[in-house]
Amino acid sequence: MAWQQQASHHYLICRDTQFYPPLLQQIPDPPPVLFLKGCPDVLLRPAVAMVGSRAASHGGLSLAFQLAAELDSVGLMVVSGMAAGIDGAAHKGALSRSGQTVAVLGTGVEQIYPKGHRQLYEDIQQHGAVISEFWPSVTAFAGNFPKRNRIISGLALGTLVVEARRRSGSLISARTAMEQGREVFAVPGAVLGGDHQGCHDLIKNGAKLVESLADIVEELSPLLQSHLQALPSYVPLQTEHNSQLPFKTLLASVGYETTPLDVVVEQSGITLDLVLEQLLELELQGWVAAVPGGYVRLKRN
Repeated sequence: MAWQQQASHHYLICRDTQFYPPLLQQIPDPPPVLFLKGCPDVLLRPAVAMVGSRAASHGGLSLAFQLAAELDSVGLMVVSGMAAGIDGAAHKGALSRSGQTVAVLGTGVEQIYPKGHRQLYEDIQQHGAVISEFWPSVTAFAGNFPKRNRIISGLALGTLVVEARRRSGSLISARTAMEQGREVFAVPGAVLGGDHQGCHDLIKNGAKLVESLADIVEELSPLLQSHLQALPSYVPLQTEHNSQLPFKTLLASVGYETTPLDVVVEQSGITLDLVLEQLLELELQGWVAAVPGGYVRLKRN
């Protein structure tokens, strides 16, 4: 309580409070309390976890940055562990857009690890959040990092592994995601050198192969609808003003032949979470129908 009162952006998020993430409630061993520095409302956004090698290649870092920025642009928040390598690139990609990203630490929230991420640590708190289940003063301890991985995957609808060797610690997050019944995604890479062997193993065992943002969005679409419906404080659906058509902008983006979800998002210019919410309402009103591969429009103006 003394720590919480030290600053206005310090929060204690307990399981019976409004900001405790609904998805985290569903894992077998949810943390009883989260220490948070930043903006607590970001914990309620639909999220994708992104993890990978600490010693990632230049290509892996660039791809992590790009995918994180694209995920953010369609309304999916990026969760990671603020570690060196892929984690840091993922946070920076999200920061380059809305700035809303969540870092789950394996230390207390007052400890910056690695030390070189001091500026990243500060930047994340501006629009996102730094969180931990450990007391604020807890320093780095090897056994705490695998434990925190269940929170990274538990906050997210799915976990994406961008680059990982066969013994990479990031595979722990992928395994806990599977155990939690969440989606697992992996980016393939070159077979020489072994930098992507962990990702290849995941794909062999059923992870979704990811070449672009569309591969993630298509897989998560049904889960996003359930997530939005589970948020009690979510803004009610409203029809656009000055039009007899419901959600005129979105409706114009759905064709009379199958239109993929990522195309609807791109053409409408609306964030993914709002697109899914409005599509659900349009389905209920009989304007569109969900079909394999996307949506089709049923009625004319």
